[in-house]
Amino acid sequence: MKKIAILASGSGTNAEKIIQYFQNSEKAKVAVVASNKKDAFVLERAKKYGIPTFDFGKPDLEEGLVGDQLAKMHIDLIVLAGFLLKIPDQLIQDFPDQIINIHPALLPKYGGKGMYGMKVHEAVKEKGEKETGITIHYVNERYDEGRVIFQENVEVTEEDSPEDIANKVHALEHKYFPKVIESLL
Repeated sequence: MKKIAILASGSGTNAEKIIQYFQNSEKAKVAVVASNKKDAFVLERAKKYGIPTFDFGKPDLEEGLVGDQLAKMHIDLIVLAGFLLKIPDQLIQDFPDQIINIHPALLPKYGGKGMYGMKVHEAVKEKGEKETGITIHYVNERYDEGRVIFQENVEVTEEDSPEDIANKVHALEHKYFPKVIESLL
């Protein structure tokens, strides 16, 4: 049985979809959900499903304590689902090709430091893009520049608000992220 760790900073809708997807799987399970925010709602979502959780500070991540904890748990794949801190080089080296992220745009467009959530959708709208989507990629030492695993696009109309774009992108995330994780395992 493969073990998945989810790192998230916010509400955790993607994390919940992943937990639900693997709930009855014989292939993999979500072994832990961790957050850099003590009050992140993702921790409550995980507890509702009986998934162990922990929170940590930025120094814990940078000093390797989070990586040590995940290694002790024999984690096979670290999934970033709305996780906003940069992953330290040491963690990437300790888990080579075992850390993936989902980004709410078609990278390389609208990626990089500070480009997350509504900021991405507002930029897509402002530029008048005809499509946007999701990118699932491996994490490397630079924000949103790791090798692309999967992309899916969705049409953007002139009438779409940034909120409409966000809803379309969330639908793609919820549909494809768990399936891509399963294919990697």
